[in-house]
Amino acid sequence: MTLLDRLAPPLFIFIWATGYIAAKLAAPHADPLTFLSWRYAGVMLLMLGLALAARAPWPSRRQMLHLAVAGLGIQAIYLGGVWVAIRQGLPAGTTALIVNLQPVLVAALAPWVGERVDPRQWLGVALGLGGVVLVIWHKLTLAASFGPPLAMALAALLAITGGTLYQKRFVPQFDLRTGQVVQFAAALAATAPLAWATEPMHIVWNTDVLIAMAWSVLVLTAGGISLMFYMLRHGRVTAVSSTMYLVPSVTSVMAWALFGETLGAQAIAGMGVTLLGVYLVVASKPPETAA
Repeated sequence: MTLLDRLAPPLFIFIWATGYIAAKLAAPHADPLTFLSWRYAGVMLLMLGLALAARAPWPSRRQMLHLAVAGLGIQAIYLGGVWVAIRQGLPAGTTALIVNLQPVLVAALAPWVGERVDPRQWLGVALGLGGVVLVIWHKLTLAASFGPPLAMALAALLAITGGTLYQKRFVPQFDLRTGQVVQFAAALAATAPLAWATEPMHIVWNTDVLIAMAWSVLVLTAGGISLMFYMLRHGRVTAVSSTMYLVPSVTSVMAWALFGETLGAQAIAGMGVTLLGVYLVVASKPPETAA
């Protein structure tokens, strides 16, 4: 196992957790789909520059199609669904709980990409979900969890699950620079027209928004997504998705440190349960390949 193999999971968890912090900074000043459109354009231009400078290989037309389909799920629908759901009133805790059902769905659908999930891993998946519930329980409310916002959160869950599995099956190997140009071009092509049709496309380019945009482009998307793709290429999709269980715990610690949000004994206990669950999934012996 290389050094990057060891560092990728904790780096990914930390970077992914900062997404909620960036959203908290930008949300009061920017329409969600408009912000995401600028974000996708920024990442696309960044990766295009890196690809051209390094003369990176471009995927074939068939690979481009698969990458575009996966990108629509992992980027456009997932991020758009989460941001719009929260903007429309779905509590962040409820949204986080819905999206964190992903490892359960991935484990259930893992045979589609040639993986088997053993009983120990299923126990880890269940414990991880239970730990997430404990961490966000004080923020969880179902009062506003009906109608369009709930539908958007469920769409986000299905999109990132389907996109992750689709990419793992149909295009597991690709250059991260050129591949992300394709994926974010597809995400931008889908998101920008929706922003134009449904939003005033309002953005106040103040310090908070500039910080959130720079962090989203340079760290969250370019760094976080690249690490996720790297882990998918070199590991089991069930183990990779299970690491997302740790994101609410890390986010809670960040929110406590940066914004003074409460971090009680129940949340700390939930973090411990989540760590145990992820350990059971990741530390299990690689399952036999499905026929």
